Amino acid sequence: MAPLHIGPYRIDTPLALAPMAGVTDRPFRLLCRALGAGHVVSEMVSSETRLWNSTKSRFRLDHSGEPGPVTVQIVGYDPDMLADAARQNVERGAQIIDINMGCPAKKVCNRLAGSALMQDEPLVADILHAVVAAVDVPVTLKIRTGWNRDNRNGATIARIAEDAGIRMLAVHGRTRADKYEGEAEYDTIAAIKRAVSIPVLANGDIDSPEKARRVFEQTGCDGIMVGRGAHGRPWLFREIGHYLRTGEHLPPPDLATQEGIILEHLDSLHAFYGTGLGVRFARKHLGWYADHLPEGRALSRQFNALVEADRQIGLVREYFSRRADAPRRPEAAA
Repeated sequence: MAPLHIGPYRIDTPLALAPMAGVTDRPFRLLCRALGAGHVVSEMVSSETRLWNSTKSRFRLDHSGEPGPVTVQIVGYDPDMLADAARQNVERGAQIIDINMGCPAKKVCNRLAGSALMQDEPLVADILHAVVAAVDVPVTLKIRTGWNRDNRNGATIARIAEDAGIRMLAVHGRTRADKYEGEAEYDTIAAIKRAVSIPVLANGDIDSPEKARRVFEQTGCDGIMVGRGAHGRPWLFREIGHYLRTGEHLPPPDLATQEGIILEHLDSLHAFYGTGLGVRFARKHLGWYADHLPEGRALSRQFNALVEADRQIGLVREYFSRRADAPRRPEAAA
């Protein structure tokens, strides 16, 4: 497992957290870093800077106290707007700019942004050249394998990106039309990797250490990017890294360890967003954690009914205190 280089930045563990809107906020990025992710990318930020005063954007643009390199993903369709958004994010502390050409959501693609841009290769070139020229930090790109199964032009886009000065490419192994259905196309990612000399990350359906190793071997990629596989299992990065380094499995975290991680995550959500929004975001993440816990559905139902941060924390502590195989931690007994 060789280090990953993005411009001047050396990423010793080539395991990345994929940018996911509404998920990879600062609390989750910090948690995944602590649990083995070597590279993390922010939620996508609109290139329409007039929207940056919204509550959502203010949180997405907040990287205070975050260890570097800080990577901010921008999304849009206009080269000049994207270039300006890149410049302003660098002024705010971004050390790497990532361009979103991988999101399949209708509200993004309907504006010819995200993965919809892969239909227009000349526009892709214009955007990439404009952003690279606008900033003096590395620029990376997230794409899919193509627009649809009849138009898998990921290798062409990759060559355009390399010619424009893009320093790293992440490829989700599906077309835009596939959204998240079907199996990821690792052979197509391998062909894209062979088409360029810049680092390439493989993304899509990586949810176990064994799968990560198979994807490394099948694609020849320089790193792995994990998205939905980390929902409710941020420790997956640590498990993958250990397996790739040693060929041995880490034992799964026991319930006491999971309790500590979950409580830390909930506390950070409440502190970052405030108790109002924090309670709402906590419900989403607790639901994912609960998918992997005994009697998790009952816990999730109870949790979703709560409207106060301290009651959310109290319920989680109570849940773990009832598990016979979860030794109580001193702070959980308080």
